[in-house]
Formats: sequence, structure tokens, C-alpha cells
Amino acid sequence: MKILYHFGRYLSLLLKVFRQPEKMAVYRRQFALEIENLGLASAGIVAIISVFMGAVLTIQMAFNIDSPLVPLYTIGFATRQSMVLEFAPTIISLILCGKVGSRIASEIGTMRVTEQVDALEVMGINSASYLILPKIMAAMFIFPFLIMMSMILGVFGGWVAGTTSGLITSYGYIYGIQSFFRMYDVWYALSKTVVFAFIITSVSAYHGYYTEGGALEVGNASTSGVVYSSIAVIFTNLILTQLLLA
Repeated sequence: MKILYHFGRYLSLLLKVFRQPEKMAVYRRQFALEIENLGLASAGIVAIISVFMGAVLTIQMAFNIDSPLVPLYTIGFATRQSMVLEFAPTIISLILCGKVGSRIASEIGTMRVTEQVDALEVMGINSASYLILPKIMAAMFIFPFLIMMSMILGVFGGWVAGTTSGLITSYGYIYGIQSFFRMYDVWYALSKTVVFAFIITSVSAYHGYYTEGGALEVGNASTSGVVYSSIAVIFTNLILTQLLLA
């Protein structure tokens, strides 16, 4: 029953979030600020993880192909497919659950326990919409760009690892990443990313918005936001994969 209680309160919060904003100019400024805070600030860690992820995928694939019947360009093909279909949209989104989710939950949670949220309500401002809506919209806008960057850097990291180690030639790898390419795979990954962005920001904001107590509770809210948004991303990934690829 506790799960149903939290789910109902989460839906109620979303209704407050998506009400008509008071002043669109204020929301536009917040939207631009959140793009920098949630998206651009995460570009560094996304880039590092993606390059090494692609490199490891290439090396593992090369060492697992021990049959002369399997062409070497399969290494490039498998690296591209793994990065585009699953590693970039899902693994990077889980990384962003920790990076972005904890930031959102702790930021809003701190505002709640220091009564800044109550002050917004006293001034007649829809605090849920003002604090959460720009974050949701900014994440849904910027996360697909981070995922596309992750795809490109992952494939590049695989190329560097494969060619420098002598496991595959540059021509063979590039031929592999060009083989059997479907644009639908990219759209599938970006569609998942938009849904994941909504989940990460809204679930984390929910835990921060209803924080009660002091600094310890803010930390607990941050942890809960990361944990539950990660679980929701994994569960949603299974459903979307079944719907979009079946």
C-alpha cells in the first residue's frame, strides 16, 4: 500500500508541475540555466565513460572472435550496435541517475527543509512547477545530445583501441560500423533517452520536494532519488525495448 501511496502522490505532483506557468519569461531563464547545470556539466563524465566503454567492447569482441568463419569487421559492427542500442542510452542514463538525480533531489530537498519552498507558496507561486518543470524540460532536451555524443565517442574509443592494439585494421573497423546500419536504431535509442530523462528528473524531484526534517533527511532523499529513478529506468527500458524492437 505504501507503494500505491507514493505513486499517487507522485502523479499528484506531476499535475501541479504541468499547470499553466505564471510567467513564461522566468521559465525560459530557468530552462537555459538547467541545460547548463544538468546537461553541459555532465558532458565530461559522459565523454570519459563512453570512450573507455567503446574501447573495452572492441577489445572483448576481438578476443571472443576465434573462428576464421567470422569476418573481423564484425568487431566494428558489434561495437556500434552495442553502443547505439543499449550502452549509450541505458548505461549513460543510469550514470546520469547518480549525477543529475542526486543534484536535483538534494537541491529541492534543501530548499524544502530551509522553508524556501514554503516561501514560494506564500508568494502565490506554484513551487512545484517553478522548481521542477524547467529541470524536466531541460533534461528531455539536452540528454539526447549527450547520448549522441556518447555513441560517437564510444565508436571512436573502439576504433582507437582496435587499431592501436593491432586487433583490427582501420579499414575493417570502419567497414564494420558502416555495415547494416539502420537509422531506426538511433531513433529508438533517442526515444528511450527522452523517457529516461523525464523519469530521472521527475522521480528525483519528487523525493526532494517531499523531504521532511534536516540535513540527514536531505541526504536520504538524494539517495532515494538515485535508487528509485535507476530502478524505474531499468524497468522502463525493458518495456520500451519490447514495444519498440519486438
